[in-house]
Amino acid sequence: MIAADAAEFREALPNGGRLMGLDVGTKTIGVALCDAGWTIATAAELLRRTKFAADLDKLRGIVAAQSVKGIVIGLPLNMDGSDSPRTQSTRAFARNLAPLGLPILLWDERWSTQAVTRTLIDADASRARRAELVDKMAAAYILQGAIDALVGLTP
Repeated sequence: MIAADAAEFREALPNGGRLMGLDVGTKTIGVALCDAGWTIATAAELLRRTKFAADLDKLRGIVAAQSVKGIVIGLPLNMDGSDSPRTQSTRAFARNLAPLGLPILLWDERWSTQAVTRTLIDADASRARRAELVDKMAAAYILQGAIDALVGLTP
């Protein structure tokens, strides 16, 4: 089920539970996880994309190993808030995660990559190190924004 908004997603998770955040790119998927109490998101891993069935199996493994109860996916909207071709492919990716049987929230990610890249540059990370970290850190940035909003909602 893809939630219409954060409130609907929150209602689907009355007991909370661990969430997985995804930054879906064309070549990689950044993965982040948060604790069951929705306090802090942490960058977890970077998956190299292959065929969707293989990507789904990798995500299914993470869901099982980490007891994930819901998924937050970064939605790459245009700066004016409109959809783009990338937005459409992300929505399709989210629909294709239905076999996982978990509630899904699409979360605005317009500034995530830029914010994370700036942080890594400020930390003097090399270009190679930034390339290695940016997607999973962007997933954590997206997930943190979502959990901050979710915590403020009444179950």
